[in-house]
Amino acid sequence: MNQPQPETITPETITFDMMREHLHSAIICDALDALGYTNQSPRKELLPMTVESVVVGRCKTSLWADMYHVDPSPYELELKAVDSINADEVFIAAASGSMRSGIWGELLSTAVKHRGCAGAIIDGAVRDVRQMRSMQFPVWAVGTSPYDSKDRQRIIDVDVPVEIGGVYFAPGDLVFADVDGIAVVPQAVEAEVIQSAWKKVHEENTFRDSIKNGMSATEAFAKYGIL
Repeated sequence: MNQPQPETITPETITFDMMREHLHSAIICDALDALGYTNQSPRKELLPMTVESVVVGRCKTSLWADMYHVDPSPYELELKAVDSINADEVFIAAASGSMRSGIWGELLSTAVKHRGCAGAIIDGAVRDVRQMRSMQFPVWAVGTSPYDSKDRQRIIDVDVPVEIGGVYFAPGDLVFADVDGIAVVPQAVEAEVIQSAWKKVHEENTFRDSIKNGMSATEAFAKYGIL
């Protein structure tokens, strides 16, 4: 993997494509830990349902609620949220882990993918998994349900701070999702986190090469101070 040296990189020059290629959720959590942000990855099982690539983008948040009556305006806020998503955003559905219905599926994935959406993180159930896998659209979720959301669940607010697994996701925050998990970076420390993560990836590559060239793990840790 050819990675630009950290001294030649600034947070402003690191693109989404560069982050997707070189960074990942674990290295982001390490950088957040170093700044005292030790609760930025949801402590709950959100699984990659479709692909295992690294997804990076800005949070497009939605808040969901269970319902038990006929919805007079089904899908209204859902469609507005989907139609307002921008390129390189990740759709965040805070549904309190509800399995009452599959609130995300093939048609919504098609709509947001067409608009350049990077992926979806669903704190609840999804459906149409086979079709979304065929589309190669990245989706994380608690599980699956064949039920439609109509008269079962609906969006009650969009573009507001939401909570998933004890972690807050604010509109515009940077989020990383991969097979290891999900990490969200508050905008206030974004530049520091990305710069630190980029530097550590370079140092880990040096550590790895030293081990491959015969240095012991103890010696490498003593020299580089990373693990």
